[in-house]
Amino acid sequence: MPHMPSTSFLVTDFLNLTSRSAPKSSAPSLAAKLAKLHTTTAPVPDGYDKPVFGFPVTTCCGDTPQDNSFKQSWADFYANNRLRFILRRAEKSNNVDKELHTLVETTASKVVPRLLGDDHLNNGKGVTPVVVHGDLWSGNASVGTIGSDSGAPEDVVYDSSACYAHNEFELGIMKMFGGFGGSFLKEYHDLCPKTEPVDEYEDRVKLYELYHHLNHYALFGGSYRSGAVSIMKSLVRKYGG
Repeated sequence: MPHMPSTSFLVTDFLNLTSRSAPKSSAPSLAAKLAKLHTTTAPVPDGYDKPVFGFPVTTCCGDTPQDNSFKQSWADFYANNRLRFILRRAEKSNNVDKELHTLVETTASKVVPRLLGDDHLNNGKGVTPVVVHGDLWSGNASVGTIGSDSGAPEDVVYDSSACYAHNEFELGIMKMFGGFGGSFLKEYHDLCPKTEPVDEYEDRVKLYELYHHLNHYALFGGSYRSGAVSIMKSLVRKYGG
C-alpha cells in the first residue's frame, strides 16, 4: 500500500453563521460563556494528580504550532513555552535581532517572575489552570446556530488556539485587536473577577498581548516588531530592576 502522511483532524459541530445583528436566543452572552469557561478548573491530564498548564496536544495560533508541554508553574510556562519559544520562531523567520533577543530574555527572566510568579498572584495562591480559547478576537467570534440546532442564533466562537492557562491570558489578543468593548469586559469581570493584585492587571494584559505581537512578527515580520519592542521596553522599565 502507498505510504500515507500522518494527518491530524479537528472535528467540531457545524456552525451556521448568521448576521451579527440577527435576533439572538436567550442563551448566555459571549461574556457570560467565557466567564463560565474561565471559572471552571481545567481537567487533570493523564499522569498528573492536579491541573497543570499546557495542553495534551499541539495547538496552533495562526500558522504557529505551539509548545504545549505541561508545566506546574504558570510563570514557567509563559516564559518558556510562549515567549522564548516564539522568539526562536521569530529568529528562524527573520534572523537574530540582538535588541529583540535581549528584550525577550529580560522580559522572560525578570518581568514574568515579577508579574506572574506563583508566590505573587492571588496573595501567594497562584492561579488555577482553565481552558482558554487562546486566539479570541472579533474575527474568531460571531453569531449563529450550532450543529443541527434550528433555534435562534447565539454567540459562538471558532478557530481556537486552546491551552490550559491563566484566564487573563485570553485578554491579550483582545487588547491587541480592540476586543469586544467595555460592556463585554464589565460583564465578564463581574462574573470572573480580576486576579490579585488588581492594580497590576493592565500590565499583565500587556504582557500577554506581547506574545501575539511576537507571533505576528514571526509569521509576517515588518511592523509587528515595533509593537513587541514597545511593550517590552515599558514593562522592563517598570519591573525589570
